[in-house]
Amino acid sequence: MELQINGQTRQVRQAQSLTALLAELEVDTASGVAVLRNGEVVRRKDWPTVTPTEGDEIEIVRPTVGG
Repeated sequence: MELQINGQTRQVRQAQSLTALLAELEVDTASGVAVLRNGEVVRRKDWPTVTPTEGDEIEIVRPTVGG
């Protein structure tokens, strides 16, 4: 399945939850990560039940400190 992940087209396994997708992408979720699907924030508690579909735009964002 093809997704736009952080602006890049990526091929990933089909029909998997956001939790599984983040694991496949080897994203460290323990250090604070926000996930947006098609421009809308997906709450962490919903990651196991949200399944991206072909063409979705996924943004994985980490908070930064500085100023």
